Amino acid sequence: MQKAISNTSPLLYLYRADLINLLPNIFNEIDTTQSVADELRRGLELGYDVPDLIHYKWLKIKENPKIPSGWLHKSLGKGEESVLIMGTENPDSILLMDDQLARTAAKIEGLKIFGTLKLLIEFKAKGLITEVKPAIEKVSEAGMWISGKVKERILKLADEI
Repeated sequence: MQKAISNTSPLLYLYRADLINLLPNIFNEIDTTQSVADELRRGLELGYDVPDLIHYKWLKIKENPKIPSGWLHKSLGKGEESVLIMGTENPDSILLMDDQLARTAAKIEGLKIFGTLKLLIEFKAKGLITEVKPAIEKVSEAGMWISGKVKERILKLADEI
């Protein structure tokens, strides 16, 4: 098993789909940054259906890393930026993120990325869920927009079509 560093969206979508507690079954350590924790805390304060990270003892909230001089990815949000910098400091980790701009920046940095949909495939591969299709429906209902083309590709990867 590997270490993961999570951005906000995978935690949010997996929480809303009642799948968040499967994460420790595929990663031996899961970290996030204070910026991500702050984003979720603000959501809680505003009454949104978001995870309260205090309930997930397996998730370690780390201090935000310092922005390196010459940092090129300044158009990212604070959460994405902090996760990406932490990823560059821990290049063997898998970054959990869905935002396309952040994923592109992570690829530029040579980092490994799992989005929420890839996590669903991993859950099935580990026998934690029996089918990906109902899980895709749950994360879609949780607010994740998934095109028909992407859904079809994920279901093919999961050997469900």
